[in-house]
Amino acid sequence: MATNKLRVIISGGGTGGHIYPAIAVAQTLQKKLHNEVEFLFVGASDRMEMEKVPKAGFAIVGLWISGLQRSLSLKNILFPIKVIASVIKSLLIIKRFKPDLAIGFGGYASGAMMYAATLKGLPTMIHEQNSYAGITNKILKNRVRKIGVAYDKMERFFPAAKIVKTGNPVRSDICDAGNKREQAIAFFGLNPSRKTVLIIGGSLGARTINQSIEKDLALLNLAQVNVIWQTGKLFQSENAALQDADFCLKVSPFIYEMDLAYAAADVVISRAGALSIAELAIVGKPCILVPSPNVSEDHQTKNAMALVEKNAALLIKDTGAKAELVPATLNLLNDGKLQKDLSVNILGLAIVNAAEKIVDELLALRN
Repeated sequence: MATNKLRVIISGGGTGGHIYPAIAVAQTLQKKLHNEVEFLFVGASDRMEMEKVPKAGFAIVGLWISGLQRSLSLKNILFPIKVIASVIKSLLIIKRFKPDLAIGFGGYASGAMMYAATLKGLPTMIHEQNSYAGITNKILKNRVRKIGVAYDKMERFFPAAKIVKTGNPVRSDICDAGNKREQAIAFFGLNPSRKTVLIIGGSLGARTINQSIEKDLALLNLAQVNVIWQTGKLFQSENAALQDADFCLKVSPFIYEMDLAYAAADVVISRAGALSIAELAIVGKPCILVPSPNVSEDHQTKNAMALVEKNAALLIKDTGAKAELVPATLNLLNDGKLQKDLSVNILGLAIVNAAEKIVDELLALRN
């Protein structure tokens, strides 16, 4: 381990909304310091970060920790034991790695690691992606030195003096999506004379969105629109319309070329995760948000409402999606003024260079 390199611990995980901003910040810090930096990621040993972080080229250590179950469960008995064990392991990680800085992006592993970092007096920062703060970051708020946020009015949760509005990091290729429409239409094999709907529900898919689209495929076909549909890996269908060669329908479990998918889209249907909203704002796309009801504190609805209140997105509740989603999508496609208003307003909420802002704030803690 080279002694002249800055050593940084990055913790967080459980969902892509915690992991991908963390990776983006690491890559930005790497570039800014010309690789004169060494990272150690800390996550939960059985969650997706243990796969995604190494794929991005970074070392990661797993903690034996998981969240509280919402229902009565024997697993909850182990929770305090896991927390204590994870804090002890985090202290040992700090002793071995000797970090100069530590930053957490949410999730239970971040809670244990960042708590240990504050016990050792390290310069610390946390980042909150959502408009409603997660439990881990709320617990850490008085212990860390700085708190990066993506939304206004976060002094409801955190000490105002520590808050820095940084936004949520978005991949650089998505930031350039606006110039790729022709390339995107050709890549997906779409009809250039038709309008395009992009449907995204995360890597596992969004069951209600998928069921709503499947139910009304005939309406989309009749409307003669292009459809790019990321179903997630759990979705299966025997609907004959999915095989209709005359229907410009591109169905995939996962879209890796999200920059091209956004570039092709006239309207986007999406869940309301913080990362998705950050991307939609950067590309300035009119969108219909269907918040997931299966998240803590119903934070996706709060994320979506932060846009709806500024006429920057439309919202359809999960419970009403099967009846309302496709008709609302077709109405939006036929309303040029509403599309323009939503596009202009969501673009006005975009925060560019979020990763760079977080890196600058983190490095400032060294002084």
